[in-house]
Amino acid sequence: MTVQQHLSASAPPPPVEPGLLSRALDVAGRLANDAAEVITATAGRDHQPGAVAKSNPYDWVTDTDRTLERHTRRVLAAEFPDIPVVGEEYGSDPGAVEAPYRWVVDPVDGTANYVAGFPWCAYSLALVDGAGPVVGVIADPSRAQIYAAARGRGVRANGVPVRVTPRSPVGGLVCAELTVDRAAAFTPRAVAAHVGVRMLGSSALAVTQVALGHAVAAVLDKYREWDVAGALCLAQEAGALVVDGDGRPDRLPAGAMVVAAPGALDEVLGWWLADR
Repeated sequence: MTVQQHLSASAPPPPVEPGLLSRALDVAGRLANDAAEVITATAGRDHQPGAVAKSNPYDWVTDTDRTLERHTRRVLAAEFPDIPVVGEEYGSDPGAVEAPYRWVVDPVDGTANYVAGFPWCAYSLALVDGAGPVVGVIADPSRAQIYAAARGRGVRANGVPVRVTPRSPVGGLVCAELTVDRAAAFTPRAVAAHVGVRMLGSSALAVTQVALGHAVAAVLDKYREWDVAGALCLAQEAGALVVDGDGRPDRLPAGAMVVAAPGALDEVLGWWLADR
């Protein structure tokens, strides 16, 4: 049995109470719209004090990151007081690991792009339970798009339903966010198969491109939960397939992942695992 066949035969995640799904989608959508307005108004203009590098000169944190995460936390605390929040800038609320649900937010994924004014960054918010993402919303300000998904309810892009169609990877694009060594190993195999590789600096948008059908796959390593949780909800609800770095089915992989359209997973995973 191929990895794709195994995934197709696996049990679906447990359902979630419909009222919670509806409320979570509504609140997350409002927050994504708020974030899109702020990011659009300030992208490329955050070079003033308050925009500083963290672990390296390309790892930025800005006033916009902090402001959007604080706003997100305030709204979620008022609307869902019993659900803890995990965020990139302010860490985890007490009990987040053990809680039945948690919110996961990245206020600006692709902050170096945001600081430079390069139009490839996103706001990401997800509601997660023990089986993976429950609700995911991505704001893509540069394209004036809000992508939203909820478990069992599919995906919408600015209100329009989206669905992944099976396809071969040949002639398509793979979005990658990889370390130098992994990129050096993976890229030649993809190119030899007549597949383009694009590495643009946002894990959330890389996975989202698979959900939208723009890319046949996304390959990532060295990310954090807040980078990918929202986009993984989109991808899975759109019909994409998700495995961890060893090729095992996982709805929220840690450390590395391959996300692919049906028909593309086994070949892309083969390139990924070739040197393992």
